[in-house]
Amino acid sequence: MVIFLGSTGYVGGLFKDLLDKKSVAWSAMSGRELSGSNKATVVAKLKELKPTMLVNCAGYTGKPNVDACELDKANCLDGNAVLPGVFQEVCQELGIPWGHVSSGCIFGGERPGGGGWREDDAPNFSFRKPPCSFYSGTKALGEEVLGWQESPRGEGEWPAWENPEGANGYIWRLRIPFNEEDSPRNYLTKLQRYENLLQARNSLSQLSDFVTACWECFEKKVPYGIYNVTNPGSVTTSEVVDLIIKHGVNNKNYKFFDSEEDFMAKAAKTPRSNCVLDTTKLDSVGIKMRPVHDALDWSLKNWKK
Repeated sequence: MVIFLGSTGYVGGLFKDLLDKKSVAWSAMSGRELSGSNKATVVAKLKELKPTMLVNCAGYTGKPNVDACELDKANCLDGNAVLPGVFQEVCQELGIPWGHVSSGCIFGGERPGGGGWREDDAPNFSFRKPPCSFYSGTKALGEEVLGWQESPRGEGEWPAWENPEGANGYIWRLRIPFNEEDSPRNYLTKLQRYENLLQARNSLSQLSDFVTACWECFEKKVPYGIYNVTNPGSVTTSEVVDLIIKHGVNNKNYKFFDSEEDFMAKAAKTPRSNCVLDTTKLDSVGIKMRPVHDALDWSLKNWKK
């Protein structure tokens, strides 16, 4: 039995579909149920249900985009930073393995010297490293609340990725989700609906690949820890637009802002995270995802309105 938080969301919906296909029993729980005010009730309920694991797909993203988080900071903070801590506390008390969907939006750009940000890198788009959006700040704080710090690297050495004492779960970093289903949360849908686009380079997560990779962490019993769960490689906004046009999904005349400054002046209330994540750690434990260009090509070839 798997207990889900956020089972009705964009990520949670695909997670449920995956478990249904695998004939794995699951039950939903709301974030309100797992609050500090009624922890004893939650513990009693979980002792009765005896789940084999808990998965937290819940989070506050803001609708239609992260700008909305700037107007609802209390709920954003609660959903992205407070809830994960309570979630982990309950799971550790009962000895239940857990998985938490975090975000790669706690980074900006690429690592100094090039390449994607690794799991042991400190977030550089957060409350501790402003400027950032309030959303990104709370997602970075959520990881901090969980108390996870990857082991430091010696000069020229790759990290050992040691986990905190008593750790029994995973932090999965999602980055700009998309799939083949037209949806307001789908990055490919957003690009077709925005009047003007911001040119940027990013890592992305094909959502079916993402949930499959997360579940494989449990199936393969890979070491607990933080994992960047994105399709290997990176892509620019214009490259994605070219693929949308190539597959005949939407042939409108796509327009771009002149610069990020132009975007901020005309269309945004808060800075956006545009970043590249390194996926070597996920690959090193035997979990493979399609290269990002292949995943985009497949999703657009199989586009469903």
